[in-house]
Amino acid sequence: MSDPDLVASIPANVLNTQSIDLSSGDTKKARSYAGHVHIDSTEHPHAKDHLFYWFFESQTCDPHVEAADQQELISRTPLLIWLNGGPGASSLLGLFLENGPLSIGDDAAGTISVTPNSWNQEAHVVFWDQPIGTGYSYSDTEEYVGSERALSQMFWKALREFFHLHPEYEECPLYVCGESYAGKYVPAIALEIDRQNGRVPEDERVNLKGIAVGNGWIKPELSLRVLIDYAYTTGFLGIGQKDSLDRDYADFQDALRKQDMEEATRLGNDLVAAVQAYGGNFDVYDVRRWDDLPMGALSAYLNSAAVKNALHVPENVAWQSADDHGPVAEALVRDNMADGSWRYAEIVDKGYKTLLYTGNFDTACGYRSTEEILDDLMRQKGRDQHAQWRAAPRLIWTQAQGDPKGFVRGLRNLTQVGVPDSGHQVPAFQPGICREMLYNWLFDRPFAGRVPVK
Repeated sequence: MSDPDLVASIPANVLNTQSIDLSSGDTKKARSYAGHVHIDSTEHPHAKDHLFYWFFESQTCDPHVEAADQQELISRTPLLIWLNGGPGASSLLGLFLENGPLSIGDDAAGTISVTPNSWNQEAHVVFWDQPIGTGYSYSDTEEYVGSERALSQMFWKALREFFHLHPEYEECPLYVCGESYAGKYVPAIALEIDRQNGRVPEDERVNLKGIAVGNGWIKPELSLRVLIDYAYTTGFLGIGQKDSLDRDYADFQDALRKQDMEEATRLGNDLVAAVQAYGGNFDVYDVRRWDDLPMGALSAYLNSAAVKNALHVPENVAWQSADDHGPVAEALVRDNMADGSWRYAEIVDKGYKTLLYTGNFDTACGYRSTEEILDDLMRQKGRDQHAQWRAAPRLIWTQAQGDPKGFVRGLRNLTQVGVPDSGHQVPAFQPGICREMLYNWLFDRPFAGRVPVK
């Protein structure tokens, strides 16, 4: 008897004129499951919240062999959770536009194809739409989460339900991964998993091993300061405009000091909009572009009845995705501009493997923000650790012909990678390099290159 959430095939385009087999036939490459887990509402008795997932088994496992007959292989294979940010951005954006095994063409037909750089080549990957109100995830009562604590508690319950459905993956080494606003989600969820692991029986613990965050929205006060400086340095602002923005930034900081978080979010968002307007509306996620990554026909595709049927989504549930606007963002208004960097200190202190990577052309959550956040975290750990971090070799990770793939620095369980020629969504801009970076970190493979000398 097959699993009720098994994804056998999906439409190959919006019109559903062809299909792609995922879990049937001789050509299948990986088992795939999709659907909702249903958890009790914390606010309304007898109501449910429904979080959507789409899972892809590692291609190192044989989809023609029952899980029970290759359980040892399945259990030692890492399980990656992928989360997009927003707030309100569906993680299916990551699946189809960044690091999933499928991609959608930038055409009206929304042609789906299998990608060569999927993260599930050597790892299981599950894409989650969260919090509720994001993607296919919804609530019976249209409630939304208003804090990282509520969000992470809900996700813990959802993850436990997923493992009840698929206990064959319960012992896998788990890594929580994401980008952008998930720079807040990821460590909050990891810390909640850690907290729950200390409370539940051993057989219910999650095998959490680490986190990975790309271009994270972590410390907004710093990121907005960097945004102004980056736009000025690259010629998108004149000096008078920068002076005006500096005054607006001081007002934003004043709201932060007063803990008026709703006002801080309003002022912070206005600041971003002003920088963009002065610069001719350049793409804050890639200073080289005027538009963000195109979604193409993704909304039409995911809202089609045939796709919903294939993914076990009720026909009346709409797929929706937003970037820092709409009800999901409105509910998190007090969280948006709050400093979340302290969670990384806890993650590192607890010994979890931690990877922070950044594309260098991102002005919103770019390299300098991550660099200064990590430097500050190490400073807080004391003079010795700060000195060790500052002195850690910064490897130039090179391609065969010597050009840089990235710049890598590590100290014990913390790794930082800067990726050149990339914007905000590193897996989209540098798919092969990004996957190699992830696997090097995940499997402790060496970054080949050189350390420059004076």
